[in-house]
Amino acid sequence: MFVLGLTGSIGMGKSVTAKMFAEEGVPVHDADAVVHRLYEREATPLIEAAFPGTTSAGKVDRQKLGKRVLGDAEAILRLEQIVHPLVAAARDKFLRDSERSGAAVALLDIPLLYETRGEVRCDAVVVVSAPADMQRQRALERPGMTEQKLETIIAKQMPDAEKRRRADFVVDTSKGFDHARAQVRDILKAVATMPKRPR
Repeated sequence: MFVLGLTGSIGMGKSVTAKMFAEEGVPVHDADAVVHRLYEREATPLIEAAFPGTTSAGKVDRQKLGKRVLGDAEAILRLEQIVHPLVAAARDKFLRDSERSGAAVALLDIPLLYETRGEVRCDAVVVVSAPADMQRQRALERPGMTEQKLETIIAKQMPDAEKRRRADFVVDTSKGFDHARAQVRDILKAVATMPKRPR
């Protein structure tokens, strides 16, 4: 089974592109969705123990947790030490299940793929990209997004130009959905004949 990594900075259209891969029959592992699920289940007691008062009704209160860890490198590291192993276990199970089901390609949708060195687990990487002005406009349309919040998020992410340079494939979402879908189909045709990377 060929493992494809999908990444892209905020506002680039990564989630929409992931859906296009799913529509082509590719199983998709959404790392963000896994974290959301963990915050409502098995991560809750661990996070409450590490950061008392950040959960309520059996779920992590993301706002309270965000306030507790924001700008505190030590707290962020402690949180990552709780969450990352759980996310890794969910990813490994997804890959095993996808392979068992006979999938030719599986997609790992990971926002901070390069930042967390996640590309080493992939046979090829797709970066979703769009011009900076379009990215900013899309991101600022999100509920609760502010200029300051956007700057903080972008500062944590590898620059788009660097991601594109490292990528095996780039999906440009600036020319509409049909154009992006055609690129997704071209990528799936290309990976069908690509060798897997030694891991």
